Amino acid sequence: MKYDEQNGKIQKKKKLLVTASTFPRWEGDTEPRFVLDLSSHMTDEFDVTVLVPASPGAKDTEVMDGVKVIRYHYFPIHKWETLCYPGAIVPRIKEKKVRILLVPFLFISLYFKLWRILPEYDIVHAHWLIPQGIVQSFFKKPYIVTGHGGDVTSLNKGIIKKLKVRCLKKASHVTVVSNYLKERVEELASHEIEEPSVISMGVDTSKFGKQYRVENYFNQGDKKVVLFVGRLAEKKGVTYLIEAMKSVDAILVIVGDGPLHDKLVEQAKEQGNKIRFVGSKTHEELKTIYASADIFVAPSIVAKDGDQEGVPTTIMEAMASGLPVISTNTGGIADIIVDGENGYLIEEKSVIEISDNIRKIFNDCNLLFDFGKKSQKLSAEFDYCRKAECYKKNINLID
Repeated sequence: MKYDEQNGKIQKKKKLLVTASTFPRWEGDTEPRFVLDLSSHMTDEFDVTVLVPASPGAKDTEVMDGVKVIRYHYFPIHKWETLCYPGAIVPRIKEKKVRILLVPFLFISLYFKLWRILPEYDIVHAHWLIPQGIVQSFFKKPYIVTGHGGDVTSLNKGIIKKLKVRCLKKASHVTVVSNYLKERVEELASHEIEEPSVISMGVDTSKFGKQYRVENYFNQGDKKVVLFVGRLAEKKGVTYLIEAMKSVDAILVIVGDGPLHDKLVEQAKEQGNKIRFVGSKTHEELKTIYASADIFVAPSIVAKDGDQEGVPTTIMEAMASGLPVISTNTGGIADIIVDGENGYLIEEKSVIEISDNIRKIFNDCNLLFDFGKKSQKLSAEFDYCRKAECYKKNINLID
């Protein structure tokens, strides 16, 4: 229930179903939690339920941060439900090709789960065009679909492209996380849809900041610390950062895991303890890791299959922690980094630009301080409270 100040009456909250394929499997999980964070900031306005794929070890139903979570099974042998976690669907398939056989099961299972529970809800927010948006387009229930990155820019041939266009055209409204994706969505739909809204994912700024800094946290001594956080997949471009560190007198800490882990570890061997792989970390651990580093680098690229960044939440988390940021001008990254104010935007795959700009910031204490301060200030624009208000407005406009 919610109180309507204008009419002086208590109104029943609309029931909002959020569908996604990336979500924490349990409390303290290292999986990205941006869908959970956004959903939890919507509960004052809506009765929110999140529907996500099951995963070995995760509960079928639970409440997380005030949000009801339902996990649907998509394969008879539950221990084989490994298509979505850890990581995301496309990287999981790249890691082990046989997982592609699970894709039809995921689509069909999601369809029948929605068929059973949709009558209980007033509206749906589908995160990612594939599979959530496509499956939702086969129901009459009004829905918003949000494009996050590779779901928009890759797999744009044949039947998948036709299904994606159908999804966009049947949606009550389309949102994307960057201006770049807005252009791509409009091209995909041949400009035959209502103008998409650009609403990036956000960051809970209250959970990050320099107050969490621990001196010498990485046992780096008097060395500066360069930080990368993210999945070790092609589009993250970590190989170029490792190469750039050969000419930088600092420590590189790499947080995350993924299909390229072993290859990157092998590449980094010649630099010894200068490159440190620490694996995936919980969100509680990350706030200290970010704050204890000196600079954040996200050397993202466009992958061979077209997969690329939307707006990485790790960059927003680094900014909220007061770190200068160096990243590439790909996808929606230029929406959150102001070149020359809180960091630098560089060309993708440019090892020289990565190393030059790291040294430039480290060699100027005033620049290091000013960029970090500006990052923290800019991050307030991406706080989940603001982003949730944007989504609430869009949802309430739908009948």
